[in-house]
Amino acid sequence: MRIVGVLLAAGRGVRFGGGKLAAALPQASHGVAAGTPVGLASAHHLLAALPEVVAVVRPEDSTLATGLAAAGARVVACARADEGMGASLACGVAAARDADGWVVALGDMPWIAPATVDAVAAALRAGGEVVAPWYRGQRGHPVGFAASCGAALTALGGDEGARSILRERKDAVRLVNVDDPGVLGDVDRVEDLRRPP
Repeated sequence: MRIVGVLLAAGRGVRFGGGKLAAALPQASHGVAAGTPVGLASAHHLLAALPEVVAVVRPEDSTLATGLAAAGARVVACARADEGMGASLACGVAAARDADGWVVALGDMPWIAPATVDAVAAALRAGGEVVAPWYRGQRGHPVGFAASCGAALTALGGDEGARSILRERKDAVRLVNVDDPGVLGDVDRVEDLRRPP
């Protein structure tokens, strides 16, 4: 069963002050060295669990694109990135539309353990339609989607991401218990880097 990772790395990082995916991790994360750019750390964790990863970037973000390609991701420049996360997600899924499922991760979440990615992918392989990690009473990332969600994912736009699909298919969401605080930790502001989950 072919499960493809999709890394969403096409945001502008406005609350961070721009360039947050290039910001250096202050400490190591699951085998990724301190000093690694946030976006590359997120990609490494996804690539450690899945052999195929599509990374979605802004067309003008050549430095990030080069780094992600060197890490082993297939880089896709999303011309619709300014529309928001939904458009980037649609672009990433469309680039691997023949997959049996997708594990969607965010470029600004550099603390997710590869074991969590693997657990989400395993639940998809076991028949899950929508799968998400569950840590201490909260749903986190990355989120897995089976091929049955493909048409809905590629039709997305705007900045809501896949929330509409999660609402529409709430009865199909399978939660996987994980011992990984990284599923809740993202980098929105500079101070978030100094307070890993």
